[in-house]
Amino acid sequence: MTNAAEADETRALVHAYVDGELDPANARAVERQIAADPSLARERERAEAVRRALRENLPRKPLPPGLRLRVETAAGLHRVRSRPSWQALAASVALAFMVASASTWVLVQPAPGDKIAEALVDDHVRALMAAQPIDVASSDRHTVKPWFNGRIAQAPRVVDLSSQGFALTGARIDVINGTPVPTLVYRLRQHVISVTAVSAAGALAGAVHREVRGYNVVSWTDASVAFWAVSDVGAAELESFARAFQAAPAEP
Repeated sequence: MTNAAEADETRALVHAYVDGELDPANARAVERQIAADPSLARERERAEAVRRALRENLPRKPLPPGLRLRVETAAGLHRVRSRPSWQALAASVALAFMVASASTWVLVQPAPGDKIAEALVDDHVRALMAAQPIDVASSDRHTVKPWFNGRIAQAPRVVDLSSQGFALTGARIDVINGTPVPTLVYRLRQHVISVTAVSAAGALAGAVHREVRGYNVVSWTDASVAFWAVSDVGAAELESFARAFQAAPAEP
């Protein structure tokens, strides 16, 4: 097993530990590893933060009105009986399972924005693993924007933020749900910032910050376009980038 594979397996054990899925012996072993390895301690903190966010930000939604009545009626539970039959008891168990499953499904379904963020983080990681995270290399926005012509339906807004420390290095085309989307690539020191433009349909107004698998994600809307910035830079620096991008003057 390679070191990378071992590290991935250890991180998976940390998540299983946070979720309470380990037996006592393995849980104690993982606790000792976390105590000895600061990176595993940070991984545990991220996993615990995700659990807290799920509890706090995904409220339980009520079941559709009349669902319980329709299921009970179909199961024959509204007929008056002197004592419950085994069929009614079985229907009651089935009803409880259906209601619990429906509630859980509603709770764990990710919001549309979360799905986009997950897909963009995947694209960002794949780009970092490639020889170059760009398809066209240029710091000139007048070169980068025309490069998209003929490759996608509409080129995104491209701005020069070098004076703020965010250097444009080029662009690439990513794919979300089978649709090609334009991605601009900037750098802050040694960190890559991927900025993808997608349709703003259903996007939230104002900047929205997320953390996905250790990467910071900031999204904002500009007319009919939603921009998503992904990077491993700190949240404050990525939000500063988003503000600078929005405040940049219109293209000539």
